Amino acid sequence: MATTAGRSIEELLGDEGEALLTHTCETIPRDRITAPGPTWVDDVMTGSDRPVPVLRSLQTLFDHGRLGGTGYVSILPVDQGIEHSAAASFAPNPEFFDPVRIVELAIEGGCNAVASTLGTLGIASRRYAHRIPFMLKINHNEFLSYPNAYDQIMFASVKQAWELGAVAVGATIYFGSPESKRQIVEVSQAFAAAHELGMATVLWCYMRNSAFSPKDGGPDYHVAADLTSQANHLGVTIEADIIKQKLPETAAPGFTDLKFGKTHPRVYSELMSDNPIDQTRYQVANCYMGRIPLINSGGASAGDSDLAEAVRTAVVNKRAGGAGLISGRKAFQRPFADGAALLNAVQDVYLDDTITLA
Repeated sequence: MATTAGRSIEELLGDEGEALLTHTCETIPRDRITAPGPTWVDDVMTGSDRPVPVLRSLQTLFDHGRLGGTGYVSILPVDQGIEHSAAASFAPNPEFFDPVRIVELAIEGGCNAVASTLGTLGIASRRYAHRIPFMLKINHNEFLSYPNAYDQIMFASVKQAWELGAVAVGATIYFGSPESKRQIVEVSQAFAAAHELGMATVLWCYMRNSAFSPKDGGPDYHVAADLTSQANHLGVTIEADIIKQKLPETAAPGFTDLKFGKTHPRVYSELMSDNPIDQTRYQVANCYMGRIPLINSGGASAGDSDLAEAVRTAVVNKRAGGAGLISGRKAFQRPFADGAALLNAVQDVYLDDTITLA
């Protein structure tokens, strides 16, 4: 098995290694899903209603970087300067206050694309839009209002994404929030406009409601497999071409425990288990059985454990049938060379043929 940043993947996985690398999904078998592969655009999207320029944009995205031609993607996302504040995001490594360095990290790190804000991509577009696919994040949670609030609002237009040379637009919906209905309408309309202009669409399908937060040591339903999977299903319904979701952390029955929505007992008894690969496989199933690629979030930076956590997430995603990772803070909140090495370590998981579908 591949060595990554001087350490083997098994070593980085630690005590979980054997279980994660040998697990077989008996919930939703691998032959039931559409697995990632180099011909995904031909096999799936050419039969869809996507315009021909969108197919070209998707193929461009999947053909770039170290993972080009594999059917997997590694994306550097940096919108945290708005979502978390520039100070919280860039003080650990101040060189990334410079947006050009963000784009250069994605290039050096061998990424398929760089996803960022209008300002970041706009200031670098003439220099770099032809060298790496741009993905413009068009909405954000503005974090300077007092008191702090959580609502995704539009910061950029689809036309601006097209004008600066982006091949894709990205957006977030806070499913479960009071504002989610408005966000669904806004993003659905924006994605339709993006497809008309030939750009692909990527949706961050995040849960957001204080009722989902842990109580008395209970589970965090923001990362419950059942709720996040239904968010994925809503995302593919508005024709997101790629779904971004957090890795599930609990199989606790969110719908049942919180007493809302609708579910079925079979979800918890047969379609998922306590194994993180099975839970992520259920997320894939809700992306039209993998016809729409699922990429998982790399998560926040925790310091020395970042490399091991990123590799673990990649292994779970790949073995579940996911199509890659979108890793930001773990990469840009460290020295430039170390950030590029971490991105390469994630990519090494997808390049390792011995790590197969569970």
